[in-house]
Amino acid sequence: MSQRTIYGLCDNAQNNVSIEHWECKVKLLVIGCGQCGGRIADTFGILNRKAQVQRGMDIITNILAVNTDIADLSGLYHIKSDSQHRILIGEQKTSGHGVGKINELSAEIASEDGDKILESIRTTPKLSEVDAFLLVAGAAGGTGSGAIPVLTQLLKECYTEKPVYNLIILPFKYEEMTEERSIYNVGTCLKSAYLAADAIFLVDNQRYVKKNVSIKKNMAKINYQVVKPFYNLLCAGEETNPKFVGSRVLDAGDIIQTLSGWAVIGYGTARIPRFRFPFKEKLDFRQMSTKTQKGTQAMDEAIGELTLKCNPTDAKKALYLLTAPPEEMNMDLIKGLSDSLKMMATGAIIRSGDYPRVKHSLDITIILSELIGSRKIMDYFTKTISYISNAKMRRGGIEYGYRGIEEAFKDIPSLL
Repeated sequence: MSQRTIYGLCDNAQNNVSIEHWECKVKLLVIGCGQCGGRIADTFGILNRKAQVQRGMDIITNILAVNTDIADLSGLYHIKSDSQHRILIGEQKTSGHGVGKINELSAEIASEDGDKILESIRTTPKLSEVDAFLLVAGAAGGTGSGAIPVLTQLLKECYTEKPVYNLIILPFKYEEMTEERSIYNVGTCLKSAYLAADAIFLVDNQRYVKKNVSIKKNMAKINYQVVKPFYNLLCAGEETNPKFVGSRVLDAGDIIQTLSGWAVIGYGTARIPRFRFPFKEKLDFRQMSTKTQKGTQAMDEAIGELTLKCNPTDAKKALYLLTAPPEEMNMDLIKGLSDSLKMMATGAIIRSGDYPRVKHSLDITIILSELIGSRKIMDYFTKTISYISNAKMRRGGIEYGYRGIEEAFKDIPSLL
């Protein structure tokens, strides 16, 4: 019986401990929407190639890029160049030159040409192995911000048994300060995505900017920083070599149960000395303390490198994956990591797993989910409402006045 057959037989048996160690796959189908989304989807192609070379596995089933601009589709490197993978939509309305930041037009086009994306998905050779969809877009642009909520809703209607997640990139500071329309796009995109997606990973572009570095190198570095935290998480779910299967595997059920609402992901690492003393059977208290400190160091770095700065106490759910050499992992380390995360995310339900894969480092991947009260998101909604109010005033309308963010939320148009 094949490994995949075992997976299929075990879908409804997650409470069986012996089966839990095997029913662990988490394979994505990635769809990049617009220029920003397409380039990050392209970078997921690099991540998949890395997994093939280093670990002999595929972590991405298929990667598609959807755009209204031919030039943007032409600038990709790792997504197949045929029309089934680079999908041009709205050609009759835009002549292949984009929507000019008008995300309402993009939403309309995505609704009309959604069948093109569905047709490409259906041709995916291993579609049955897809565990979740991940749609990626920049919130401030036109094509991506308008298309992502519409396509998310379409996929949820067609594939009711599979979760649909969004990875949404927030704008740079200069975009917020100089492009008023960008703020409106962000607000409408975030609201619409929140209504459609099972969970939304938020990424603050500004966190990864390097000064005195060329734009091209900056963008490439930022895109890789965005996708890197997914690497071990996805690899752990595809591992078939028994010696690399953890004692507590984070299976698809753990991840699906953790992900909801606004979410962030982070990655931290601590180097382990290459030279050890194998003849010492037991570690003394100093070595044990050092090992725990390494874990705490990686956890702190993962929190510090979250894709959006937030307060962990705002999370209702959290998950972490420890990736380290098997001899470096023990119950004291796991307990220390769990306690450390619980002290930061005091109100969160915490899930964890281990992945005995790397040789000379101790790596932590962390997800905080169901975030409440994010100041960054509330600021975008407030600014969007102000933009709408000012636009109405310019057209002779009446200014809104402050009525509280929850009540005002409904005044932001939906793209769905």
